[in-house]
Amino acid sequence: MQIIHTVQALREWRKTAGTVAFVPTMGNLHEGHLALVREAKKRAGNVVVSIFVNRLQFGQGEDFDRYPRTLQQDADKLAGEGVVVVFAPDEKELYPNVEQRYNVEPPHLQNELCGKFRPGHFRGVATVVSKLFNIVQPNYACFGKKDYQQLAVIQGLTEDLNFNIEIVPVDTGRASDGLALSSRNQYLSEAERAEAPRLYRELQAVAEAVKNGNLAYAELENAARRRLEENGWTADYVEVRRADTLETAHAGDKHLVVLAAARLGATRLIDNVEIRLD
Repeated sequence: MQIIHTVQALREWRKTAGTVAFVPTMGNLHEGHLALVREAKKRAGNVVVSIFVNRLQFGQGEDFDRYPRTLQQDADKLAGEGVVVVFAPDEKELYPNVEQRYNVEPPHLQNELCGKFRPGHFRGVATVVSKLFNIVQPNYACFGKKDYQQLAVIQGLTEDLNFNIEIVPVDTGRASDGLALSSRNQYLSEAERAEAPRLYRELQAVAEAVKNGNLAYAELENAARRRLEENGWTADYVEVRRADTLETAHAGDKHLVVLAAARLGATRLIDNVEIRLD
């Protein structure tokens, strides 16, 4: 396995690489990331994983400075999975002008759900992913469904900017108690970690109610938020949306998703559950 740190070296490697599947990450890899890698390996012998903590997608007061940087441990895990290249640029390599002068601006969706609470986040995501797509030029790119809104943004920019890349959605990896795997789970105290699976259970409860014919989405959302807050959470949102566009759900929609973001102590967790009514 090669660890490549520069754009030029990655492009030289790419010239003779053939079919490539790509997994972009911010490092501090866990089993959920490795599931993306395994999905990528089904599609190409050449798997590239990027490790880059992207300042543009962190807001003021968020955890950019304390986000774990664990390159050597990550590289060891990826070598064990048969990854061919780890692309690990430093900030100056990916943003040589210090300030990114041209950004990829997603549509109104960037200001809803998580975007409402993290202004500029999805602009940062769309910009860095576009840069990485241009550098790696993959045939396939794998993204987890846990970041459902991010996945929607990436699918949209790939279509609108004519990237010749197949986006591969991968199901959310979960711990045995249902908690969605996330690098931020390590911030949880022991008591918070025991409480954290409640978020998934509340989403499952909403999904089950909808499947049983309860289409009073606002009432279901409010009840789930209330139960979270009664148990020490601060809920940013719980919302039922159309799965394909993340627009507001209406009666008659057959493929839905219930999404949530909530804070447990200082840690912000997100999760979602898809709902199929057909």
